[in-house]
Amino acid sequence: MNVVLDFVLDRPPLGEAASALWASAERKEFEAVIPAHGVTTVFYLAARQRNSAFARRVVSDLLAVPDVAAVDGAVLRRALTLAWRDFEDAVCAAAAEGAGCDTLVTRDPKGYRGSSVVIMDPPTAVSLLRRGPGSDEVAERSGLPDRSDRRHRSLRPKRESRR
Repeated sequence: MNVVLDFVLDRPPLGEAASALWASAERKEFEAVIPAHGVTTVFYLAARQRNSAFARRVVSDLLAVPDVAAVDGAVLRRALTLAWRDFEDAVCAAAAEGAGCDTLVTRDPKGYRGSSVVIMDPPTAVSLLRRGPGSDEVAERSGLPDRSDRRHRSLRPKRESRR
């Protein structure tokens, strides 16, 4: 959820990359997905930083682009089996698995070691989407399939990602 928050709250240093990812999701260059529990987190933090009216607008806008991955009993049980230090990261990873995502974009890729979903940071995701110099090698190292169709599922970029 950190990338969504970077976009919504324009948090440095990754707010710019998060905004670029959100714009790509709006253009449907990839399918963004956010975990259900993240919506309440975004609302809480946006209301705390500004006010509840701002938070409602943010959540309304947020729900217009990405799909929402279920966070149900099965996802929570899967997160527990991961036995990671950060349970919220485990829930995000389990939700991504459950939603069939192939990529999860986060500020903290090291926190997702052992995930069955490919993990990358926002600048790497932006590079892949822009297909800039070196992006093919990054994609290959990440184990991503050929992205020539530029449509794939992701949990967490552009203001999170659009599924």
